[in-house]
Amino acid sequence: MPLLGVNIDHIATIRQARRGSEPDPVRAAHEAELGGADIITVHLREDRRHIQDHDVQRLAPFIAVRLNLEMAATDEMVSIARRLRPHMCTLVPEGRHEITTEGGLDVAGERKRLATAVRRLRAAGVMVSAFIDAEPDQIAASADAGFDACEIHTGPYAAAFAAAGGDFARTNLRDELAKVADAGEFIRANRMRFNAGHALNYQNVRAVAALPEVAELHIGHAIVSRAVFAGLRTAVADMKAAMKG
Repeated sequence: MPLLGVNIDHIATIRQARRGSEPDPVRAAHEAELGGADIITVHLREDRRHIQDHDVQRLAPFIAVRLNLEMAATDEMVSIARRLRPHMCTLVPEGRHEITTEGGLDVAGERKRLATAVRRLRAAGVMVSAFIDAEPDQIAASADAGFDACEIHTGPYAAAFAAAGGDFARTNLRDELAKVADAGEFIRANRMRFNAGHALNYQNVRAVAALPEVAELHIGHAIVSRAVFAGLRTAVADMKAAMKG
C-alpha cells in the first residue's frame, strides 16, 4: 500500500480566517501522525493565504514523519527550502486567483528554469518531485530536469469518478484511471518515484492506491472535511482504511 501524505493546509485556512493562533497546524500534524499519516504535506504559497513561514519552521523539527513542502519554483521558495531542508519539495504551478492548485506543472515548457531549481534543492539534500498531468512529454521532461519523483494530478480521474457515480463500467472513468496507471509505469521506467494526488477522497482513493508501484498519495481536503465531524486522528485512520479497501 502507498504511503499517505496528509495535507494540513486547510487547518491553517481556518486559523487565517481570524488571523489568530488556532487551530494550530503543528498540533494538526501531531494528530495526523497519531492517525497513521506517513508524511505531512504543506503548501507555502507566495501569497501566504494559509500556511505561514513560521508554520514550516516549527513543523520541520517537530514531526516524527517526513515533511513534504509544496511550493512554486521561485528563488524565494528555493532559498527557504534549502534552509529548512524538508525531506521532499514538490514543485507546483501557482496562480494568485486560483482556489487550489489547478493543473500540473509545465516541465516541458520550463525545463531549463526548473532544472536549475531542482539542482539547487538536491544540492541541499532535498528530494524533489514535480506535480504534473498524466502526459508522457511532461514525465520525460521531468526525468531530463533531474526530478526524483513525479506526482500525477488525479483531478481528471476524480471528476470522472464523480460523473460516473464510481461505476468502472463507464468508459470515461476507466480511461482516466488508465491514464494515471500508464503515467505511473512511464515514471518508473524513467527511474523516478510515482506519487499521486489531488481531489482524492474516501470513495475514489482505492483504485488509485491499488495501482502498481504507486509510492505516495497526498490528500488534504477530504481528510480535513471529515475531521470537522470526526476529528483529524480518526479522519486520517479512515483514509488509511479506505486505501486498503
